[in-house]
Amino acid sequence: MQAIIKIGSSQFLVTPGQEILVSLLPDKPESSLTIKEILVIISDHQTRVGNPYLADVKVLASVIKHEPGQKIRISTYKAKSRYRKTRGFRPRYTRLRIDDIKEAKSVKRA
Repeated sequence: MQAIIKIGSSQFLVTPGQEILVSLLPDKPESSLTIKEILVIISDHQTRVGNPYLADVKVLASVIKHEPGQKIRISTYKAKSRYRKTRGFRPRYTRLRIDDIKEAKSVKRA
């Protein structure tokens, strides 16, 4: 089973057991997280698309650790004026492990 989830402004295609890097979340490492913004769920026999989200589906994830990304260097200069500046930063990421994709059983009404 696969799902497309939305975390912040990014979307990820996830399966149970997968690890993903997302932008920094305020949750502490070794904590669990429930993601309710599910856009699409893909199972063996059907595909369901939300409008905009699926209400009866949630993804359970665990926060593994917070880690820095690669250093990004930013250089600016102005021609013919000896003006040069170099700045940089390291973005912070959170590594998540997708534990399970839970789908509520639909009840048929008569």
